[in-house]
Amino acid sequence: MGATQTLRAGMVGMGMIFDETYRPMFEWVHRHGLYDRAFGDVDVPLVAVATRTGRRAEAYRRRAGDRIARFQSFHGEDGVRRMIDCGVDFACVATPDDRHFGPARELLAAGVHVLIEKPSVLRLQELDELLRLARRNGVLAKVVYHKLLDPDHKKLRTLVADGVLQHVNNGYCSLLEPKQISGSQFAEWIRGRNPATYVAVHYIKLIDFTFGGRLTTIKATGQRGLVGPADGTTWDSTQVQLVYRYDDGREAAFDIHTSWVTPDNFPGYVEQEVQFRFDNGVWNGHSRKRGVELTVEGLTPLKLKTTLNNHYNAEFLEPWGERRQRGYGVEVLERFVREVAYVEFGREGTREERLERIRGLTYNDLSADRQTVAAVQGIEAILQTHAAGHPDAVVRLEESGELVLHVPGAAEETVLYRPAQPDAAD
Repeated sequence: MGATQTLRAGMVGMGMIFDETYRPMFEWVHRHGLYDRAFGDVDVPLVAVATRTGRRAEAYRRRAGDRIARFQSFHGEDGVRRMIDCGVDFACVATPDDRHFGPARELLAAGVHVLIEKPSVLRLQELDELLRLARRNGVLAKVVYHKLLDPDHKKLRTLVADGVLQHVNNGYCSLLEPKQISGSQFAEWIRGRNPATYVAVHYIKLIDFTFGGRLTTIKATGQRGLVGPADGTTWDSTQVQLVYRYDDGREAAFDIHTSWVTPDNFPGYVEQEVQFRFDNGVWNGHSRKRGVELTVEGLTPLKLKTTLNNHYNAEFLEPWGERRQRGYGVEVLERFVREVAYVEFGREGTREERLERIRGLTYNDLSADRQTVAAVQGIEAILQTHAAGHPDAVVRLEESGELVLHVPGAAEETVLYRPAQPDAAD
């Protein structure tokens, strides 16, 4: 039996997503560690966290007791730097999406493996910078799209990969969230934001990852007036269309409709639906039709959900008496830690060979996030232009890699992103 090795973990941000997914993952590996024949026995203590005020970190420390390691808590503008200085091997960034880039850049520059919540960043320029730092310092830069691990979505991709479903023609995705999401849970974070790039980016990645192809065109519009002023920059709902071109010259259009102002007592709570049409078939997926409906007097649908997704993340009393919180929302995080362990402690090949192998995993590597980030940047630009009084803009992703905004009536197009020339130093 080989000696136990250690990966020291850091956490940036301890809001709702930490409590739902990162917390149970860190508590599980604190108790059980990780083991794999590929890398041996590994301890994964949470040694440090960085937050804005430190209040959530201290509340969690008191509540968790011995379920977690005795971590150090840093807050304020230099919190991430101080967390790095105390020694972390990898860190997870779960701040609001417009605050991903700064901490991720600081961590990668320090040679720390990084996992970022979706979307990884909001601009291709930021993606380039993070990839450059990860390459220069020999570490992983990864992003969480947990819906790719949803059993339904994995089955969809399996049927596409095996040629059972042939050539996607078009698709429709819908995600409806209750008002309490935008009005309370996310209220502090959503000013100037929109639900398409904040939450429905999961579907953008699902389309990009499952069907491949080259993103060519981005369109977007939406509604305002409930969570912010009717002439402001905070959006209640959005309607997005993405067009992809495939190697045979055919195209497919995907419509993604998203809202976070659905009534709180809407039975679906978080209602998700997809339909993809193929040359030879149709795939329909619906969050309310695949699983369980629950009614408890005085609790549903607000304190408890009426329609439960027990695959994503839930606490279970196992038949053998153990309580465990599990699901694909937690599984995707543990998978990243295993990838880091394989790079650092793997028993085959060199570290560089193992690093390149894990970088080749396109479900979560930042190098494979380019078209998703391009879609996010394009949607943001279109909605910003709309809020400024110029609706109906279109963004095109050229074969050259340029991301170009076309505004009706404007004399010139606006280049949102132009690929940089390779740096000889890199």
